[in-house]
Amino acid sequence: MSEKYITKTVTQYSGRPLSEEELAPLCEIARDYRTVKNLVFERYGGIRSLPKLYPGYTIQNEMTASGLRQEMEMPSVYFYLALFDALGRIKSEWTRLKKRILKNISRNETLGGEDRHYLRFALKTDALYAAILNGKEVALPEEYANVYEQLRVQVDEKRMKQYLRRQTRNYHRKLHSTAADGFAISKRAYRYADHGIYITTKKKRDRVFIPLTDNNHYESQLYIKLFLEERRLEVKVPIQRKIRSHEDYRSEIGIALGMETMLTTDQGHEYGVAFGEYQQTYAQWIRQQSIAHTHNADTGRKKYAAEKNRRSEALHSYINQQLNLFLSKEKPARVYMAKLPKQESRAGSREINHAVSMWQKGYIRSRLLQKCAEQSVEAIEVMGKDISRECSRCGAPGSKKKGIFRCEACGFDGKEKQNTAANALSRGQAGRIVL
Repeated sequence: MSEKYITKTVTQYSGRPLSEEELAPLCEIARDYRTVKNLVFERYGGIRSLPKLYPGYTIQNEMTASGLRQEMEMPSVYFYLALFDALGRIKSEWTRLKKRILKNISRNETLGGEDRHYLRFALKTDALYAAILNGKEVALPEEYANVYEQLRVQVDEKRMKQYLRRQTRNYHRKLHSTAADGFAISKRAYRYADHGIYITTKKKRDRVFIPLTDNNHYESQLYIKLFLEERRLEVKVPIQRKIRSHEDYRSEIGIALGMETMLTTDQGHEYGVAFGEYQQTYAQWIRQQSIAHTHNADTGRKKYAAEKNRRSEALHSYINQQLNLFLSKEKPARVYMAKLPKQESRAGSREINHAVSMWQKGYIRSRLLQKCAEQSVEAIEVMGKDISRECSRCGAPGSKKKGIFRCEACGFDGKEKQNTAANALSRGQAGRIVL
């Protein structure tokens, strides 16, 4: 059986403040990297270039033949990484646009079943979608052509094509990069040695040496992130971590994420009971600093940034420690959690609203998903609508009055803690969304 891996990003840091002579060649590469990306965005971000995006070698050949790399005197190790970085962004933008259009198709009550089928088929067939946008005919493979011929006779095809073009015009956007603060680098363009890293510059046979805080060596594509004001850089390294499997991880657990207790299971086990105190202290400090800066804009921001980083790292360290404890103690094979809605601003205390906006829900969720993937635990998200109105004891619908839950079926009156994690588990077993 082949071993499975998951990608994780680690960061290396420059060991001291960098001089202008050390930063200058890296800044030049970052500016050229941005220039290449913007040229690709401009030339290939529109509908006419949609047929060239997959797999992208046509664009690579055109950019090579243009002579741009020679004109910029840019090493190929940076030029082609910038090219494919931009293509990846363009593809992601088209994916985002298609998802938005698909959502609108589902919500549009004027469309019939055949209309929706035709539109979804067109969006999922790249060649057909590109042909519709460009007003051209397309020759599809036989297995797609037969389906297309059946669908097009069932709808008003002209109206459907106009709908797709209109939706695309509404949501399509041209990409543009303004920041020149980083660039990708391939294995051929760097070398680890002397407790640091040697990075290739635009000059032939010339490399700039950057000391690092650690002596770890990697052999993969890296990303160099520049922080010019602080005169430092970070090296982002993707590493492959082996996915562990545990024979004793067998239970199915529903969980609820909270603002006071970080995580509660369907059995009532609590993890991160001090999370609310950590969170409240952090949110209050951020609010006080924001007020102070409003009244005195000359206050130093370096000291603030350092203290903010220290406090956030302490909070994140506590979150990760409690998540590790949860997995090691509960030993779950599957974890069900409620899909929470986006936070919305509400009238009331500004201090409370600020604390809610600072809730680390997204960080907790992302770290839990990462740790579940590393330990072969299946993370399952279920819709959380009205989940707090289902009795965690019997599952029957109940009612809330002045914040106290009551179930008429079993007599649960809210004196005990209403455990929504149990509801997440019951909903997950009935119909689940696998992340």
